[in-house]
Order: sequence, then structure tokens, then C-alpha cells
Amino acid sequence: MHTNQDIIVLIGMMGTGKSTVGAHLAEATGYRLLDLDAMIVQRAGYPIPQLFAEQGEAHFRDLETAVLCEALRMPGSILATGGGAVLRERNCREMLEHGWVVALSASAETIVARVGEDSGRPLLAGGAQARVEALLAERKHAYDFAHLTVDTSGKSPDKVSAEILMHYRG
Repeated sequence: MHTNQDIIVLIGMMGTGKSTVGAHLAEATGYRLLDLDAMIVQRAGYPIPQLFAEQGEAHFRDLETAVLCEALRMPGSILATGGGAVLRERNCREMLEHGWVVALSASAETIVARVGEDSGRPLLAGGAQARVEALLAERKHAYDFAHLTVDTSGKSPDKVSAEILMHYRG
């Protein structure tokens, strides 16, 4: 094992497969699946789009950091993060310190095909294709700190899972 914490952290843009691959990894390892966005919703008591709208992105990011730090102290977990969890330096340091970080990537076309015009994704409002391309460019190097990067375009969640576990188990 690569980490004494036994936590696999999945990072990457929305639509790269973090939740889906996370579920497959949890099944394969027997670890519990933690979905950071779901944990934030549970803590806040209302959906992320509402959190963004009413409290603003800064408040959301503060909550995200707090919940992330708690989740990273739960060994035997697969942690699927939100796409923007890497935007704070502290979050990246915490992930590296307490988990084994895997960045999932995908082409803009793949992401748009997967998430489309999802109204539950505040950052995609107004033209998914253009927004996804802009976000990919903006976050081009945001995921570079990961221990492993896996492109999920055109691969089944099982195949991606197997690839991750092959590296994780060394």
C-alpha cells in the first residue's frame, strides 16, 4: 500500500467519473465510499446550487475544506471529491498528507456527454460545452499533484477501477 492512511482520494473535473469509479473502488476494496459533495449537503442542510446562490462560493469552499479535513481522517475510505476541491492549496496538501490521490481526467466531449446541461451543476450554467472547455483550460494544472492520473474517456468504470488498484496495490 502507498499510504498508511488507507484512503484513496479521487479528484478531477465534474464528469470525469469520480462518484461512479469511487463506487466500483469501494466494492473492490471493501472500503466505505465517501462523497464529499453529499457530506457538504448533509452538513449545510440544503443543496449545493442553493448554497452557492445564498451563501456564495467562498462560504461553500470554507465548508468544503472543513468537511474534507474530517473525511481524510476516516481510514478505509474512498473519497470522491467535488471538482473544485483542488482550488485551495490547503486542500491539496491535506489530500497528499492523508491519502493516496488519483486524478481522473476526460476530454471535454466526454464530460459534456456525461453531465450535459445538468441544472445541479452551478458552474455549467449557460452553455455546457463552452463552460467545460473554459474550466478544463483554467484548471489545466490543478490536478497535477496527484500520485496517479487516469484518463477515463472511453473506459468502463471497471477498467478504470482495475487500473487504479493495480497502481495502489503496487
